[in-house]
Amino acid sequence: MSLAGPRNVNGYRHQQDETWGSAGANGFSRSNISAKLDGYFDKRELPMYKDKPYNYASSRRKPIWQKWRFTFSILFLLVGLLYWIGIFSPTSTKAKVKDTSKSTWSWLNKPAGPKVDWDERREKVKDAFIMSWDGYHKHAWGNDLYHPTSKRGTQMTSAGMGWIIVDALDTLIIMNLTSRLSDAREWITNSLNYEQDQEVNTFETTIRMLGGLLSAHYLSTSFPRMAPLAEDDQGTPGEDLYLEKATDLADRLLGAFDSESGVPYASVNLKTLKGIRSHADDGASSTAEATSLQLEFKYLASLTGEKDYWEKAEKVMKVVDDNGEEDGLLPIFIYAHDGTFRGHNIRLGSRGDSYYEYLIKQYLQTSEEEPIYLDLWNQALNGVRKHLITYTKKSHFTILAERPNGLQSDLQPKMDHLVCFMPGTIALAATGGTTVAEAKKAGNWGKKQQADLDLAIELTKTCWGMYKTTATGLAPEITFFEIDNPPRSEADGPPIPPADPVPDASAEWKDDYVIKNQDAHNLQRPETVETLFYMWRITGEEKYREWGWEMFRSFVNYTQLEGDAGFTSVANVLEVPPRLRDNMESFWLAETLKYFYFLFSPTDLLPLESIVINTEAHIFPRFKLGRGLTTGWERKPRDQHGKIIVKEAVVEEKKKDAPEEGVKDLVGEKKGDKRSR
Repeated sequence: MSLAGPRNVNGYRHQQDETWGSAGANGFSRSNISAKLDGYFDKRELPMYKDKPYNYASSRRKPIWQKWRFTFSILFLLVGLLYWIGIFSPTSTKAKVKDTSKSTWSWLNKPAGPKVDWDERREKVKDAFIMSWDGYHKHAWGNDLYHPTSKRGTQMTSAGMGWIIVDALDTLIIMNLTSRLSDAREWITNSLNYEQDQEVNTFETTIRMLGGLLSAHYLSTSFPRMAPLAEDDQGTPGEDLYLEKATDLADRLLGAFDSESGVPYASVNLKTLKGIRSHADDGASSTAEATSLQLEFKYLASLTGEKDYWEKAEKVMKVVDDNGEEDGLLPIFIYAHDGTFRGHNIRLGSRGDSYYEYLIKQYLQTSEEEPIYLDLWNQALNGVRKHLITYTKKSHFTILAERPNGLQSDLQPKMDHLVCFMPGTIALAATGGTTVAEAKKAGNWGKKQQADLDLAIELTKTCWGMYKTTATGLAPEITFFEIDNPPRSEADGPPIPPADPVPDASAEWKDDYVIKNQDAHNLQRPETVETLFYMWRITGEEKYREWGWEMFRSFVNYTQLEGDAGFTSVANVLEVPPRLRDNMESFWLAETLKYFYFLFSPTDLLPLESIVINTEAHIFPRFKLGRGLTTGWERKPRDQHGKIIVKEAVVEEKKKDAPEEGVKDLVGEKKGDKRSR
């Protein structure tokens, strides 16, 4: 675990590990009672990292008292049972959800009229953001974490990182909330200081903090009418505030890349600039974390002309790709010291997800001038279709499953909610951000694009079903599925696709969804509404907006608190009313509500063909290569399975050391070889 607290807090690393999950060292979920007991003895909370599920497994050695607790945990059975029903829980509460029938949200209970007013619906999303922001401002201003049920804030570092404030900057700008943006900017000017002897997670700090600052810089300079502030005006002392803070932070984060291989360490100390290996997982970094820093550092390089940002971020991609993993699918852990993978776990959920997302987005970010990333994306998507796509048993929903022990191992029919970014990303890749109609008109549409869009459509249905199968209309963190044995693959021929999920309690399709009690929490995650936004923009189909509206209604109905506290996450989506958790994730403001706002907005609000959106929903412009910024690496030749052709790789090494007269002989060894990209 990576984002540490103050170093003088005894046992903080253990607290950090336990907060992130209730899974044991072997990666398998512990009993619910054991997990609850852990929480009782450890109440320090950290933000739920985007790349890590709640049931995160720590592989660290346990303190002696923890071993004792495990051995004699039976003695605490009664306490555990009481805790399980919520008496002692620090992460769930019986706090009341706001009665929407007697509030400004009473419109939620009224039937829709014959004509939908999407502008009005967009304003309701803004109302939810304002309520969330104002609750944070009143009860936890300046704190990194906000606990709305107890109306308090806590810090992740001694001086704070501005975790919520910086992450929400661009949402404030897009929603034109000028006075609240002014408050945030004033806090950043007077209080945000990265000169802290503090270990932070490289990935999370990059996507949330660096990404948030860069997005605020882009929007405030390119769209001055969005939440206009005099302090941003050209020529004023503060016009480059966001960029200056971003550069300061990026220079500190660069220390994470100073490994022998160039793969970033999981954490970095902001003051010493020293990279720090992961405190779990045998010191390996998360693959997604190491390969989801590129949009941020490459955009900063384009702004500043500093090639170091570009080259360090780009080198990671070469090191990762030089492993030559089959069909472009990567294990979810990678060692920073030598750039090799740890284990064989293949998934597009936690620790794997945004590697794939950033492949196509790097291609789009530089205006399609780096085809190497399109090549990587196409190979990986083909690998997904070959190895990870299967179908549910009764209703034939398409699922993107996992291979925990490698591509030749059994398929596990499980999807983290995190995986629901993928349908929207597939649709984005199919058109590059234009509508399907525009792509067809431009002659950029064929069988591959249609097949990819069809896959995106079916996966979107599956993610939507995660919401429609629960009592609250909110998705769980993890869903399992009933599948055939052996699993049906795409190569077997896709079955007849199901109809769109409907909220019928007796619907047979629900039998295909399996939600375990320990996975039934909802952390206000954005991935499904993110996909609905992309699907709406690209296909123009109104149903994706309607699905989003139903989701938004469920969030308001079941996560808004009484009084002025705002919204919180949910402990169990299967219960009505649900038990609540005492935490508002920063991505609720940075991503979830932003994507709802985009979904209900006109399509000319930040057109997709002119921007890329990072994995924390921060907005960057597309730009062209130049000023010395160019693709600095090439892929090694591959066979039809994507594996590196070893013979040619060896020859290339020999050529470097061979005398000139011997080069012809070495080249002759390769004659007649056929390369397959």
